[in-house]
Amino acid sequence: MAKPQFSESGGVAAPRKRRKFSLHEANKALPLVQRIVRDIVGTHGQCSHLQASIESTPRGKKNDELEGQLEGKLQRLHDLVEEINLVGCELKDCSVGLIDFLARHQGRDIYLCWKLGEERINYWHELHSGFTGRQPVSVLQD
Repeated sequence: MAKPQFSESGGVAAPRKRRKFSLHEANKALPLVQRIVRDIVGTHGQCSHLQASIESTPRGKKNDELEGQLEGKLQRLHDLVEEINLVGCELKDCSVGLIDFLARHQGRDIYLCWKLGEERINYWHELHSGFTGRQPVSVLQD
């Protein structure tokens, strides 16, 4: 079974080819994305809890059971990440549900940025600036 590929920053590595979204298209995709991301965050939390239990449990039958549960949760996480990939957005952080939608503005690629709990996409950032470089989408309006 293939497991999710995690990037150095802790996010899940994204496939190479990505769809480009308008702000309207990205916001329209949010109801589906929100449901998937909620499941990703929950499953990621379960994986973390199981991993901590495995590390604190002496080797034995109980540990084998926990490892089996973890393998199942990791497969579920992988499947959820595949769903997000099919939508065309990029999962940046499994623990908080951070998503980027590739977009174009003034001839350059940017990310429309959304985090679980936000009602709509209110922020964007340059490709290499990340979450800390978020700016309001209102500045994108010409």
